[in-house]
Amino acid sequence: MDANHEGLAFLAWCQYDSPHCATIKSQEFILTEHQQLSLCKSKKTKLFYGYIIAAVAFVIQGLNWGIYSTFGVFFNSFLTDFGWLRVTIAGAASLSFFLNGVFNIIIGGLNDRFGPRRMMTFCGLFLGVGLLLMSQVNAVWQLYLYYGVLVAIGLCGADIILLSTVARWFIKGRGLASSIIKVGSGIGIMMMSVLASRLIVNYNWRIAYSILGSVCLILVVLLSQFLRRDPAEMDLSPYGSTGNNVGATNVVEEGLTIREAISTRQFWTMCLVYFSIVFNSHTIMTHTAQHAIDLGVAATSAASILSIIGGASIVGRLAGGVMSDRLGNRATMLICFVILAASLCWLQIATELWMLYVFAVLYSFSHGGFFAIISPMVAGIFGTRAHGLILGIIISFGTAGGALSVVLAGHLYDIAGSYRIAFWILLLFAAIGLAATVSLKPIQRDSIPE
Repeated sequence: MDANHEGLAFLAWCQYDSPHCATIKSQEFILTEHQQLSLCKSKKTKLFYGYIIAAVAFVIQGLNWGIYSTFGVFFNSFLTDFGWLRVTIAGAASLSFFLNGVFNIIIGGLNDRFGPRRMMTFCGLFLGVGLLLMSQVNAVWQLYLYYGVLVAIGLCGADIILLSTVARWFIKGRGLASSIIKVGSGIGIMMMSVLASRLIVNYNWRIAYSILGSVCLILVVLLSQFLRRDPAEMDLSPYGSTGNNVGATNVVEEGLTIREAISTRQFWTMCLVYFSIVFNSHTIMTHTAQHAIDLGVAATSAASILSIIGGASIVGRLAGGVMSDRLGNRATMLICFVILAASLCWLQIATELWMLYVFAVLYSFSHGGFFAIISPMVAGIFGTRAHGLILGIIISFGTAGGALSVVLAGHLYDIAGSYRIAFWILLLFAAIGLAATVSLKPIQRDSIPE
């Protein structure tokens, strides 16, 4: 084959190939066509590093959210050993979730600047140490310091760092990639709830926290070393990119700046949407197990409700990602809100274990879908230029909702002796989130103030 034919074959092959050839094609044949073809083929056979990023994020998600979700499993141990009011115990979870939202804003900005490896290592250290110290709790102030503050700092990287990073590594299939990562948290919730319950029964809650804290500290810090901010850091292209200069280190990311974003109605609507989502989810994950115990369900069976939510939400996370790529983020969000409202209606009449299991399965689809599509939805509306900071602020509104709802539910129980009123309030906020999502429209660039 002569040089001209080789060149044509090379160009045709690179148009067919994945993002790895973009950088080579932009070099204007500085190498001979034969050399470029050989180099491009070698890159084709090399595993795209974005897959490694996704795999690492998957495991870290499972560890962080799985262990964090076990607070509801430990709830009864605090009631039994210390005799604290429910609102007092729930207050620690509320403080943790609220501060997690505040730190999300800070971590989101720092992640945009310094990258996920450093920031996730930092968060892993705080989360592991905070959980280890939970095994030494003997007073309310310790519960609030260790769980309310240290664990909050450690947890803030679980979503903002990992989802923002993956959004930069994937253009095509961004929704599916994000949903697969959120499957990790579903598996983590399913496994860690059962593990924590078994450890408490077989040993005690202090040993349980020691084991969970040690596992989290070692694995999260170790896995964080594999994270990279974006493909340009490794002279690669995002998966699904088409630009000739993608992968160059001087590429400017597309999207709105933080100042432009906060000037739009869509930004504040998304804040309200996520407030409504987490207002529901955090109450359910914190109080549902104790609600089941109040109905006469055994503690281990009550913990299995959380395990079912974690396991069944895997389907919701995967389905949410696929649906967002095919139907769009807004349509998928609307479907999730409708399912959430239906599950909360069922919860009002659920009085037996099997009925609570039905609630868990139904609710889990919306739970998984919400958290799988929030990052792609933000990227789709605002772009990726300031994705970490924008997502961090939106998540902070959600955590504020979760912090408020957990304390409110505990307080209403102490007054009324049941969670009935609290569950009706959850249904109200599901309706608010649904209405806000309906009102979302695409951003018109020329309508943004200069």
